[in-house]
Amino acid sequence: MDGNLLVQAIAAALVLALYFLPAILADRRKRHDVLTLALFNACLGWTGFGWLLALYWSLQPNPPKNLAGQIVETRKIVRMRAFSSALLVRVQRRATARERSEK
Repeated sequence: MDGNLLVQAIAAALVLALYFLPAILADRRKRHDVLTLALFNACLGWTGFGWLLALYWSLQPNPPKNLAGQIVETRKIVRMRAFSSALLVRVQRRATARERSEK
């Protein structure tokens, strides 16, 4: 009887580990939203589809911590490149116009 209880306890631990595999993977991968993912896994993992979604989510890379700031910085860089390109074109046009007027 004690051996049967031990087998059941091990089986229960394995089933729980498999059920919470997405949350365990997210924790191991140091995701920033591990608590949200674990709650999602706990609430919807029993559906199978919810478990697959949680597994997919846990395997995704970490989102940037400051997404809005990253977007603002990217926009600044794009504007500076556009400004630099426009300035270069203007300087080249002036240089070409000066060369023509000197001839």
